[in-house]
Amino acid sequence: MERVMDGVLLRTLLREQHPDLADLPLRPAAKGWDNELWRLGDTLAVRVPCTERAPSLLRKEYRWVPELAPRLPLPVPVPLRLGEPSARFPQPWTVTTWVDGEPADRAPVTRGDDAAEALAGFLRALHGPAPSEAPSNPERGVPLAVVADGVEQGLPALLPPSLAEAALAVWEDAVTAPAWAGPRTWLHGDLHPANVTVDGGMLAGVIDFGELCAGDPATDLAAAWTLLPAGSAARFFEAYGGADDATIRRARGWAVRASLGLIGVGRAGDQGLPGGKPTWGPAGRNALDRVLADAGVV
Repeated sequence: MERVMDGVLLRTLLREQHPDLADLPLRPAAKGWDNELWRLGDTLAVRVPCTERAPSLLRKEYRWVPELAPRLPLPVPVPLRLGEPSARFPQPWTVTTWVDGEPADRAPVTRGDDAAEALAGFLRALHGPAPSEAPSNPERGVPLAVVADGVEQGLPALLPPSLAEAALAVWEDAVTAPAWAGPRTWLHGDLHPANVTVDGGMLAGVIDFGELCAGDPATDLAAAWTLLPAGSAARFFEAYGGADDATIRRARGWAVRASLGLIGVGRAGDQGLPGGKPTWGPAGRNALDRVLADAGVV
């Protein structure tokens, strides 16, 4: 579902459902993977779905993020209002808090030690045991073998042979690591550079909780390589605490998978294909370099 929102329609929707917000300044802010983002005044944003799956993700965020946000030490977009489907726009939409900063695929983290501490603190706070009704995700928080086909096909398709061989070694080690035996923990599920914001080289916020789910925390711990500068992973895991060798090995596997995803979307962007984002390619290649270096295979 591709849908382009315009300011006149969005202001009309606000007047009909949330009239106290309808006169705030309104301007386009960004086009994400599943949602368009509009800036509303100085402190708010409107998220409008633009894919078939986006409405269910917005409702999931609306249900769970307000419950999780108070314990999180970095700013996150907290849903405050729900826009219900109507004759004018037949999908739900949300009003959230605005998170300052630039996405890390455009303004990378450079303050490695500080960011490692901040990211570790955020994930320690998030990774509490999830209730039984917490959502699952078929591609996050699961055993790596569940997503192995896509990775093993993507390696030779997206990487030169020598790099693909090194990445495969890290991936195979991760797949054979002991499985997560702890409780299902809350996961962001999608911690790649376009889903965090940066200010002055430091993490400023974490955005887009559409993949929020519960499962193996190694999924999120891949952020040690997907988000942080080279040489920061050890500091991150020390600050996070409690990640055993098997969990770190699985996290490397998730980092390989995330890097391939970024590289693929970046390649599509370079080719001008729908959904492609050129800034994701360099972010993915840098992340892959970091995880391979830390694993000692390059």
